Amino acid sequence: MSRLFEPLRIGGLHLANRIVVAPMCQYSADEGTAGDWHMIHLGHLALSGAGLLIVEATAVSPEARITPGDLGLYSDANEEGLGRVLKAMRAHAPIAIAIQLAHAGRKASSRAPWDGGRQIPVGEPGSWTAEAPSAVAHSPGEDAPTALDADGLQRVRDDFAATARRAARLGFDGIELHAAHGYLLHEFLSPLANRRTDAYGGSLENRMRFVLELFDVVRDAFPVERPVWVRLSASDWVDGGWDLESSVVLAAALKARGCAAIDVSSGGVSPQQSIQLGPGYQVPFAKRIKAEVGLPTIAVGLITEAEQAEAIVADGEADAVALARAMLYDPRWPWHAAAKLGATVSAPPQYWRSQPREYKDLFEHSTFGMR
Repeated sequence: MSRLFEPLRIGGLHLANRIVVAPMCQYSADEGTAGDWHMIHLGHLALSGAGLLIVEATAVSPEARITPGDLGLYSDANEEGLGRVLKAMRAHAPIAIAIQLAHAGRKASSRAPWDGGRQIPVGEPGSWTAEAPSAVAHSPGEDAPTALDADGLQRVRDDFAATARRAARLGFDGIELHAAHGYLLHEFLSPLANRRTDAYGGSLENRMRFVLELFDVVRDAFPVERPVWVRLSASDWVDGGWDLESSVVLAAALKARGCAAIDVSSGGVSPQQSIQLGPGYQVPFAKRIKAEVGLPTIAVGLITEAEQAEAIVADGEADAVALARAMLYDPRWPWHAAAKLGATVSAPPQYWRSQPREYKDLFEHSTFGMR
């Protein structure tokens, strides 16, 4: 029996298997509103056979977007557009669907990756002034962000709460709070970006404070029976930055507040990072947090092969695996993994005829007559 295809519970959410479609920004929204691209993109990923799909980083305000094309959930138009996409997925795909709520912090007002990804200088069309824990630019030569004052912190709290309520109305099964990859919440955590001297800077306890407050705000705004969890960068890969030991402390504090899981990534807060890339290079971070904190963990990062994913789960290094680029390259990755591992996977009946003859029991409930 494949461990990768065993069910998993994250809080009150039941997943059919332990494969997660990771949140992947598409930079293709119109003033934050999902359109036809999202219908096509998310629709085919929803048919992948994975246990969970997490919708891309979704901005809680216009200022929270990474790029002008980022997805948002801060307006009625945003809610309507994303609702249209979600309704279609619900009608045709038996998959759990969560949403990642995010604020870009000092990495906001940037160009799309295919346009270079650099910050749009303040004053140029499409730009805005980024906001962050401290007035420290992400990269040399970029405009410094505005440091959030007390009113700004409260506005961000209110934005997260309002977006969580919109996500609840739309019927999302869960929320992932984005505290990774150098965006606002990660910036508060990392001493490389947080130079504050008030209650939100300095000590580890202070740097964790705003993230914990935002978790509480989102948890309170979302139905109690639906889980809320957090994506962390477990290491900045820079000396003197955020590290695994601090991540364990934060994960324990989140667990005490009702966090349902930790999605473990790394990096993103500094261009000085020196990441040691390799297959499953971030899995040891997930393993440590799982062992010491006891929360379900999701491992991500250069997990591409079925046997590799199976070993991560079977060996207890993580409870689930998330795939991003590998899923874009092969949107039927779970089908192929199930075939290799002798498991079954959910697929829509319109696709049952694609089942290779040597895998006659690959698809669940796929017995039917065909002329």
